Amino acid sequence: MTYTAPTRPRRLRRLFTPWVLVAPAALWLLVFNVWPSINTIVLAFTNAKPLGGGHFTGLDNFARVLSDGQLADALLNSIVFMLVCLPLLTILPLLLAILVEKKIPGIAFFRTAFYTPVVASAVVVALIWSWVLSDRGLVNGFAQWLGIIAEPVPFLTERWLLVFSAISLTVWKGLGYYMIIYLSALGNVRRELHEAAAVDGAGPIRRFWNVTVPGVRNTMLLVSVMVAVSALRVFSELFVLSNGTGGPGGRAQSVVMLIQMYSRGFYGHFGYASALSIVLLVITIGPMLLLLRLNRKAA
Repeated sequence: MTYTAPTRPRRLRRLFTPWVLVAPAALWLLVFNVWPSINTIVLAFTNAKPLGGGHFTGLDNFARVLSDGQLADALLNSIVFMLVCLPLLTILPLLLAILVEKKIPGIAFFRTAFYTPVVASAVVVALIWSWVLSDRGLVNGFAQWLGIIAEPVPFLTERWLLVFSAISLTVWKGLGYYMIIYLSALGNVRRELHEAAAVDGAGPIRRFWNVTVPGVRNTMLLVSVMVAVSALRVFSELFVLSNGTGGPGGRAQSVVMLIQMYSRGFYGHFGYASALSIVLLVITIGPMLLLLRLNRKAA
């Protein structure tokens, strides 16, 4: 049997066919990811506006960041948002996944109920919560009817109450999403380990810490990173609950809301908004590196 070398057209097809197949995805990536990222870095060093390209201003935008009082408030709000959401959305979905993993009658209904908020629109859910938490909303009305409070609680008009109302919305909406991630991870934890621990006299809590948690440690790290990044980039919840104002004096807005405020309208400051975006990127990388380091030490 003799070997026949491929002809030149066949060699060319073998060479270019993979590139043709990945070309649409590569083009999409370049147009909607790589180019906007490069353009943001360039704009951060200019005073660009929507109606003009602007000119190079060096580090002026970054110097302005250091003295921006609004940014200090927005950054504090975003960090508090992350610090509260991180433990809640790392531990509670795991406990929820352990609960709904059990094969008992009617558990499918609860799985669906817990996951329903995930598929609902974030804006629609936030609008419902704004109605529930308003001065004349369901919570205040019911509490006043019971005589628990005399005056409405300013859930949406006081800075920290607004921030924590948005946090409660985020936790409620994210529980089902991270529960599904944990459910897939729990399927990889060997039943023999639980059975052996039970034979040794370990109770449910001890088996949770010594068997379940080590078995899903990598998934917990993934969830922690996802929660931290999402919390630092929060927008919809605070924007809708505050009706786009960022609360009293704009002090309850997030960093993303601040970026949106500076970049909108005919007189927006694209240059400064781009500088804020880069600052937010650097801040977001911090928790990711910290969580990776902690996981490496624990391993």
